[in-house]
Amino acid sequence: MSPSIHILHQDKHLLFAEKPPRMLTTPAPKGRAVNKGTPLLSHLLAAGHHIFAVHRLDYETSGVVLFAKDQETRDNLMRAFKLKEVGKTYEAICQGHLRDCRGVLDFPIKDLGASACIQDDGDPARTRYEVIEEYKSCSLVRLTPETGRHNQIRLHLAHIGRPLVGERKFAVARTAVLRHRRVLLHATSLRLQPAHLDHRLRIKSKLPNDFEEFLTEVRMTKKKQAPRRKQEKK
Repeated sequence: MSPSIHILHQDKHLLFAEKPPRMLTTPAPKGRAVNKGTPLLSHLLAAGHHIFAVHRLDYETSGVVLFAKDQETRDNLMRAFKLKEVGKTYEAICQGHLRDCRGVLDFPIKDLGASACIQDDGDPARTRYEVIEEYKSCSLVRLTPETGRHNQIRLHLAHIGRPLVGERKFAVARTAVLRHRRVLLHATSLRLQPAHLDHRLRIKSKLPNDFEEFLTEVRMTKKKQAPRRKQEKK
């Protein structure tokens, strides 16, 4: 198994792995994975783990990914995701500064298959956010999606004019003040109570090296935060 793949937690029914940035979670449809390397699922299967995919992170997104070790557990976990019983937390670096230090982004998202967009006739999509730190030209933000729409965090932040650093899909890269080789979005934790346990699990993942290196650079330009309103207007 690739030395970059870290098993965060496992038992006889499930496995949490840490997906590196710029790696697929599962094999993509033919023709849509050119030059994207071996997926996380394939690395784990090759290492002898008998697992099934439960959910996915984008190719560029890093962090916690959950797999099931049997079909019954997979069905139960997928049901838990659908019923919003799984708590997901992300950290991201966005361009500029949000108007409010915390709030909710509530914009419907229409799934287009390979992509998605903000559209009035889309499915409801809500993302809670909190600004952790502000720098001269960007902000470190903690995000908790209440729904699990396609590209939800990336779409919501781009929609309010604060795209993620490294965003090329939902923002014009050449207009970005700060640039990076990938979207700086990391799945920091998953919280859930699997059916086979009598307690909740909270599995956490540290920020990857490229994310930390970017933070080290921009922290030299930390912005003094002024009092602001709590709720972001839509």
